[in-house]
Amino acid sequence: MNVSYRWLKDMVAGLELDPDGISEHLALRGAPIEGVTSPGEGLGDVVMGKVLTVQQHPNADRLKLCSVEAGDGPLSVVCGAPVVVEGGWYPFAPVGSRLPGVKKALKKAKIRGEVSNGMLCSVKELGLGTKHEGIYLLEGDFTAGESFVEAMGLDDVTLDVEVTANRGDLMSHVGVARELASEGAGTVNLPEIPGNPHVALNFERDVEEARAGDVGIRIEDPDLCSRYIGVVIRGVRVADSPEWLQQRLRGAGSRPINNVVDATNYVMLELGQPLHAFDLNKLGGTSIVVRRADESESAFTTLDDEKRTLSAEMLMICDSKTPVAIAGVMGGLDSDVSDDTTDILLECALFNPASIRATRKELVMSTDASYRFERGVDPEGLEQAVARATAIILATTGGVVDGPALDCAPGPFAADVVPLRLSRIEHLLGVPFGSEQVQTLLAPLGFDLTDESDGVLNFRVPGWRSYDVKREVDLIEEVARTYGYDKFPSDVGMYRPGTVPDDPMFALQDDLRGMLVARALYEAQTPAFVSEAEGDVQVANPLTTTEPYVRRAILPTLLRRVEHNFAHGNRDVRLFEIGTSFRKAASGEPPDEAIHLAGVLAGRRQQAHWTEKAQAFDIWDLKGLLEAVGARAHGQGARVLVADEAPAPYAAGSTFELLDGAGHACGGGGLIAAEAIDAPVWAGDVWGFEITLPAEPTAPPVPVHEPLPGYPAVERDLALVVGAGTLAEQVDAIIRDRAGELRESVELFDVYRGDELEVDARSLAFRLRFRAGHRTLKDKEVDKVVTAILGRLKEELGVEARG
Repeated sequence: MNVSYRWLKDMVAGLELDPDGISEHLALRGAPIEGVTSPGEGLGDVVMGKVLTVQQHPNADRLKLCSVEAGDGPLSVVCGAPVVVEGGWYPFAPVGSRLPGVKKALKKAKIRGEVSNGMLCSVKELGLGTKHEGIYLLEGDFTAGESFVEAMGLDDVTLDVEVTANRGDLMSHVGVARELASEGAGTVNLPEIPGNPHVALNFERDVEEARAGDVGIRIEDPDLCSRYIGVVIRGVRVADSPEWLQQRLRGAGSRPINNVVDATNYVMLELGQPLHAFDLNKLGGTSIVVRRADESESAFTTLDDEKRTLSAEMLMICDSKTPVAIAGVMGGLDSDVSDDTTDILLECALFNPASIRATRKELVMSTDASYRFERGVDPEGLEQAVARATAIILATTGGVVDGPALDCAPGPFAADVVPLRLSRIEHLLGVPFGSEQVQTLLAPLGFDLTDESDGVLNFRVPGWRSYDVKREVDLIEEVARTYGYDKFPSDVGMYRPGTVPDDPMFALQDDLRGMLVARALYEAQTPAFVSEAEGDVQVANPLTTTEPYVRRAILPTLLRRVEHNFAHGNRDVRLFEIGTSFRKAASGEPPDEAIHLAGVLAGRRQQAHWTEKAQAFDIWDLKGLLEAVGARAHGQGARVLVADEAPAPYAAGSTFELLDGAGHACGGGGLIAAEAIDAPVWAGDVWGFEITLPAEPTAPPVPVHEPLPGYPAVERDLALVVGAGTLAEQVDAIIRDRAGELRESVELFDVYRGDELEVDARSLAFRLRFRAGHRTLKDKEVDKVVTAILGRLKEELGVEARG
């Protein structure tokens, strides 16, 4: 929101803050300043010039030869404007000056044989408007050579205020002024309109249709438009706005257009209420109907000469035949105010914010009006806004009001009254506040005290805050803001630690995060919105049209982050993410949601060092990681098996499946297929996994202390010849089962393939460690167990010891 410093000073009596002080004050109130500019920026070289004489250029029919006084004596200037007035004041750029958007300084030039010592400027050349025809003739008395910026009041400061989505009241100068009132006289006053046009509108009110003479207003969709006011003004003369109005708009970062449009923009910037003026004679009939678009109205041309595709849910402003504006967004080209307009219908309405937001997003367009309507405008300020705009139009166009203002209001507004307990303020903020102090803090913001009893203050919420102040805690936030966050004590008060245990899911996620971070993986947070190819559940109001679904899996979005790293030359990538996946449920049921954990590994296990060659991640790194997270998420009974099939995005032959303790599949991982990731040739293999976390996780086993062993262990190494169809896991399971209570550990430490073995056979070497807790084992006891193990292996798997 761009606000004019000079405008704010005129609204807040006694305000002594400079622009820096205002920036600091608003930042402490939760509305920081994003930028500071000046409407006269880049015009420091331009001065006031008076045209003394105008002659026809001797060598060009379309050029004029002017004598211009700019402070240092008459200068000869060649001008191409169709009309130059002798004795008129114009902005003059002397030789050596620079204009906005032009890099080179202006030089003395010879044009058709005549020397030009500068340039008389148009509005567009100065960057102050869009009109290019003709140079800028100025009204008033000036001094030749004085600064154009100072003479025209362009030495203002424009502050760009950051406005959050819940603070629509700050989308106006009066809203910002309320935040500054405590630094002035505590009151906010609207500046007087030059010419002092006293306007007292009479209102013709009706619930269904307001009508006066041949003009009527009817609302057919009161759920989308709760109030619509129209004022007929006849005999207007559309022209450029007077300087005071142009200065106000430029100070707020807006460009003047004409006196009618500028009046509506002035009120929008001042009060936050968008308005629109229709050319009354261009309407098909003089009645206004507020309704949804019908099926035959599929296209509409807006003021920017763009054809917009309409839908049946869009609210339209229509005449008796066709739409003339998209409600709350933009007017139509065919009913626009032009230089030939003599009669206008001034519109001031209250629209449903959700409806305007949906329309704006569907049309992929945003305007100053829609930006305010979708955040909520003041439902109590419509009459003031339409009267203010009417007064400015009468003062600048010479028109007259024809008949009463038509006010159609199917749903009257009722302000909320919110109770505020003084004890609750102290409980939340930690500082006691008295009744008078609270009233002093809230009164400048428009919160009026209705009554008070037993430490409870009832405040009426003003219309401009009716969208975001609903509860007691909202009022407490206003107390804290206006009191000043920097004034609260920095010491920590007494507190009582909680005794409620963490949710098991949170504890599981924390454990998994710690485990993965300890393995040098970085946690990522990727958007949940995806294209149709990666999602089953469509979002009703998506952020973008290209990603209207929520994801069913996390791994694809992580792979895109890997691609992003590859594109920036990062070869070593270790990422994981814990997030929610969504799948479509039965008709009428909400989507199925599940918490997933996904991870990716690419590049080297550790950074390269001259002492050793860095090794790339391989399948065993992935399997070990999958076993670790599977055991923590689904218990020690979880198993990682070689998958029979390779679902996308994994490559065939290098894929694992994770089973929980009950044997149900709950995820997997493997080598990412080449077609599933856009990777450069130097990237190497990319490994990934994704598992589903249990809906009701169990707590990890409680660690039990065991004393260090007091007796030595006995180790045996077994080299076993295993056929192609036998898994190492099967061999390991039989060894562990048959080793009995004496088994302390079983470890696979070597895999061998060679010519002396049969084709597809391999040798697996296991190291078995046995120990008894209260005595020394004898060799014959261990040999007996080893013999039993070998017998069981041969009987069940056909595995024999290698000779």
